[in-house]
Amino acid sequence: METARLSPSSFGLEPWRFLVVQNPALREELRDIAWGATDKIMDCSHFVILLARTQAAMQADYQEKIWGGVHEMPSETVAMMQGFFRQFAESDFAIAGNARAFGDWAAKQTYIALANMMTAAALIGIDSTPMEGFQKENVEKLLSEKGLINLDEYRVSVMAAFGYRAGEPKRAKTRQAVGDVVQWVE
Repeated sequence: METARLSPSSFGLEPWRFLVVQNPALREELRDIAWGATDKIMDCSHFVILLARTQAAMQADYQEKIWGGVHEMPSETVAMMQGFFRQFAESDFAIAGNARAFGDWAAKQTYIALANMMTAAALIGIDSTPMEGFQKENVEKLLSEKGLINLDEYRVSVMAAFGYRAGEPKRAKTRQAVGDVVQWVE
């Protein structure tokens, strides 16, 4: 979890939150609406739901909290960063005013944290599985009803299971050939 917390993010805004679901009853409820997790959610040691901040929850007050408070930037620098971010959001990536586009951008940031979590876990011998196989609206509704998220502030981005494997894999990991996925530009 520390690698997730320390992960880089666009503009350093950390538009995420991580729910570590240890409660067996909640895991059971999630299993029914997270088909990608059905064979892992009850057995993994840590089940993590990565949440992405909404556009409404990342306005000037949040930006000031992060840049001025967390990163300890002086107020002039915070104002400059807000200008850069406004340019980015309105023109460069055109995500301002479009909750879906903004949500997609914020979710991409959670994947940086997810990748760091998975790599760090692998380095210490812990297996992990990312999961997008879930009924997003139903998961968000359940978490909201349980008081775990405020839907005005967060939306579910992705889930991941972490733990030690019960046995060795049936076959070695397979991927496309390097030449099929890597292009060197000189």
